[in-house]
Amino acid sequence: MLDLRFIRTNSETVKKAVRDKGEKVDIDHLLELDKMRRETVSELDRLRAERNKISSLIGKLIREDPQKAEGVKREARVLSDKVKALEEREKQIDQDLQSFLIWVPNIPTKDVPIGSSEDDNVVVREWGEHRQFDFEPKDHLELGTKLELFDFNRASKIAGAFFPLYKGLGALLERALINFMLDVHIKEHGYVELFPPFLANSEAMFATGQIPKLREDMYYIPENDYFLIPTGEVPLTNYHQNEVLQEDELPLKYTAYTPCFRREAGSYGKETKGLIRVHQFNKVELVNFVLPEESEKALETLTSQAEKVLQLLGIPYRVVLLCTGELSFAGARCYDLEVWSPAEGKYLETSSCTNFLDFQARRGNIRLRRKDGRMEYPHTLNGSGVATSRLLVALLENYQTRDGKVTIPEILRPYLGGISEIK
Repeated sequence: MLDLRFIRTNSETVKKAVRDKGEKVDIDHLLELDKMRRETVSELDRLRAERNKISSLIGKLIREDPQKAEGVKREARVLSDKVKALEEREKQIDQDLQSFLIWVPNIPTKDVPIGSSEDDNVVVREWGEHRQFDFEPKDHLELGTKLELFDFNRASKIAGAFFPLYKGLGALLERALINFMLDVHIKEHGYVELFPPFLANSEAMFATGQIPKLREDMYYIPENDYFLIPTGEVPLTNYHQNEVLQEDELPLKYTAYTPCFRREAGSYGKETKGLIRVHQFNKVELVNFVLPEESEKALETLTSQAEKVLQLLGIPYRVVLLCTGELSFAGARCYDLEVWSPAEGKYLETSSCTNFLDFQARRGNIRLRRKDGRMEYPHTLNGSGVATSRLLVALLENYQTRDGKVTIPEILRPYLGGISEIK
């Protein structure tokens, strides 16, 4: 959430961010509500001071001139009614102001490219060579079905379309990828592992920016006011909700495996084959709490940590800087990692690494106490380190053999009991 004082003094910057992100919130109306509130508060302060003055006078008059005191009491009652009416007005304006404020998106950093679609994203770098096949490569769905790694038909009997069911070596491979990634981030990158709840309440979802903006994409349990988490970002960031962090504690770095649940409302008509777009997928998440002056550098480090997973697995990928129209509501700057799919002949997003500045910390009331006692907000970052579904797509397709087998990357074999290929 943006600071209202910042919006007041930087209204044109905020309006531009709203336009560039393709959001729809009337900043002029928000500022008018802010003006009305400040005027109301000022008038309330004046009336309360006058009421206090009259109250003191009444006590004196009761002793000195009881008859005159009755007239002043009537005046005090009229004044109290005015105060009560203004307090109700202030409360209503506050509610209206908040209902607008929560829809104001985070402001992109200055070096984020302006654009409205993925065509306006900027490729920052590429890693790895695209494999040249001397046969027609199969897609992951055909490979996985023939090798009995997953079964979408039976999954649909359990939960409907777009839910995966991993089977046999497919289930083992999924679990191996999760354990491998956790080990990399814990042992090599110094993250603390958490194993959080897979449900989150409205306060937690609001703090990280999923609601109200993305509410229709979430699975919701109204009886308990719980959401199935759409990403591990939600529980990991809210681990410090309503807390004060000390300057010498930062940075704090957390990782976790979680399943992720997304209705993907409005996504139909896009590519939905196999594991490319599903309602449930697994992910290893990375979340950082850092000092504001260190968040720009922290994003580069976080991105390189997610890249390390793909490099160790030998999967070609590219890093893309998202344009303003592709940035999330809460994001200020974001890199996507996209893995190469030989069968699709294109890159598929498997990780987003985002700097939120102090946007999430404000919404979650996560504060920072400096060594000199000053209070401010830390910056939060998160990245997929990485999501397994499209990672598995790339792994199967890039490591397939002419005879329909899949070679296991050497670094992953210990997690599979030494298995070197799936056949």
